[in-house]
Amino acid sequence: MSAFAARLRDARVVPVIRHGDPELALQACELLAQAGLSALEVTTTVPGADRLIAELRQRYGEICVGAGTVLREAQAQAVLRAGAEFVVSPCWSEAAARPVMEAGIPYLPGAVTPGEVHHHFASGADVVKVFPADTTGGPGYLRSLTTVFPDIPLMPTGGVSPANAQDYLDAGALCVGMGGQLLPVKELEAGDRDGAVARIRAALAILNPAN
Repeated sequence: MSAFAARLRDARVVPVIRHGDPELALQACELLAQAGLSALEVTTTVPGADRLIAELRQRYGEICVGAGTVLREAQAQAVLRAGAEFVVSPCWSEAAARPVMEAGIPYLPGAVTPGEVHHHFASGADVVKVFPADTTGGPGYLRSLTTVFPDIPLMPTGGVSPANAQDYLDAGALCVGMGGQLLPVKELEAGDRDGAVARIRAALAILNPAN
């Protein structure tokens, strides 16, 4: 296992930041960082995602900050310049993979089938994102993949929630990617910062019942 994969394993949960308002996206990242999350994925669907990544890297040097939904070379170059520590795509994208891997930055492409999982890892992916995890069989399907690919680090994303995240981890996931089920979007849109904090704490309490 690579040092990067071990870092995500220790993080357990990678929040996926996806919102049309960059200020609200930043607020969500701040609250997640303050709650103790040690990894964040900012998707390129956030306006000015590269600027947000650069700001997060400057503010929170201890957090592993990556870029998601990267498909084009220009996107990859922009997030690399911003300091993204890993780059995620919903599928294998040669246009994105080439500059990312040439820069020595971990690449995490999405896969559904066993053939895609094998291809992506054999082609240089550090971690393979299983996406969309919920509609392709959930934790049971992930367990099947980890049975035949025990040495490939897998990160299920899509429909992962605080209620089922542990099921994915128990099935052999390296970590899980979690978006809307963790992000306090509605609370932030309503200006309810206390409610946003409460939502994050409630989610983390389910994920870490011993804490």
